[in-house]
Amino acid sequence: MDKHATFAALHRPGNPVILFNAWDAGSAQAVARGGAQAIATGSWSVGAAHGYGDAEGVPLDAALANAERIVRAVALPVTIDFEGGYAAAPERVRDNFARLAATGAIGANFEDQVIGGEGLYPLAEQQARIAAARAGTGAGFFINARTDIFLKIPPEAHDSGRVSEALDRAHAYAEAGASGLFVPGLLKLDLLERLCAKTPLPVNVMAVPGGPGRAALAGVGVARISHGPFPYRAVIKQLEEAARAALS
Repeated sequence: MDKHATFAALHRPGNPVILFNAWDAGSAQAVARGGAQAIATGSWSVGAAHGYGDAEGVPLDAALANAERIVRAVALPVTIDFEGGYAAAPERVRDNFARLAATGAIGANFEDQVIGGEGLYPLAEQQARIAAARAGTGAGFFINARTDIFLKIPPEAHDSGRVSEALDRAHAYAEAGASGLFVPGLLKLDLLERLCAKTPLPVNVMAVPGGPGRAALAGVGVARISHGPFPYRAVIKQLEEAARAALS
C-alpha cells in the first residue's frame, strides 16, 4: 500500500491509531524513533515553535515549507493540521489544499470554525469547502474534518443535542468527501460512544491530561487519538526547567 492507503487503514474503531503531535522536522524524527506509525502536526505547536500564534498565525508559505521539511525528514505518512485551509472561498481552499498535497503530506485536519470570525461555517458552506479540498487533493488524501461544536461551549454543556448536531455535520461532511471526523473537546464517554456508533466516519479525539485514557476511548469506538499541543508544552517545560537548573 502507498502512504495514503497505509494511513487510512490505521483508523480502526476500537483500536485507534495514536498520533503524538510534532511541530517541525526534528520533533517528527523524535516521534518516529519513539515508535509512531504516522506523524501529525498540531497548529498550536507549529505556531509556538516558529514564533507565531494559532489560528493561521503561521504564514501559508511558511506552513507549507514546514510541512515539506517534515515529509522529507521521516519515512512515515504525514498529516498536517491545516486549520481552516487558509481561505474562506472554496476556490482558494482547493488551491491551498493542492499546494499542501504537493508537499508530500497524505492528509490534513480541516476545521469548520470561521478563522478570524465568529462561530462555525453554515453546513452547506462547509460542505462546499470540503468538496473543494477534495478536488484539490485527489481521492486518496485523508481529509480529517474537524468540527468545533464542542470547543465552542463549556464541557458541562455537552449533551445529546450537541452530538446530534455533530452527527448532522458528520453525514454532510462524508457526502462532501471527508475521510474522518475530529471532535476536539468531547470527552464524555457516553456521548462519544453514541457518536462513534452513528457516524459514517472514523472518529478522532484529542487526549488531554486527566481525561479518559487510551483504553477507555478505544472501548467506545474511537479510531484515532491525537495529542494536540500537549507534547510541545511538555518539551518546552522540560527545556525551561533544564535551562533554569543550568543557569542558576
